[in-house]
Amino acid sequence: MAVIKRYTGDGEAHSWEGVEVQRYGDGASLGASVQRLIGRQEEAPTFALRYFEIQPGGYSVLESHAYEHGVVIFRGSGTVLLGDEEHPVRTGDVVYIPGWERHQFRNPGPDVLGFLCIVPANRPRSAHSVD
Repeated sequence: MAVIKRYTGDGEAHSWEGVEVQRYGDGASLGASVQRLIGRQEEAPTFALRYFEIQPGGYSVLESHAYEHGVVIFRGSGTVLLGDEEHPVRTGDVVYIPGWERHQFRNPGPDVLGFLCIVPANRPRSAHSVD
């Protein structure tokens, strides 16, 4: 089924019509939220698209799993840990994370870090999986 989710953000709050903002990480992250834009609810057979925000001083889950990620930094700046190396990222940067690569996004700055993340639809679910 084809779906359009209208962007309703105002520059400060980034949101889409009918998409709930949810806390992310169940205690394994700090100040992180997720919005599921495309995924199982749309019956997308090959990929899921999510939007994450990490508040100043926050971080995502430190994780490693079988599936790859494609990430586009949508707003702000921060760092991404890939393996044992930390790299700066900012708006417009694109990050590829292969399967089993240890990774974590961190926001040491004063502004919100927001990014779009694409993953396979049929990936194994874990305690920190999000559609």
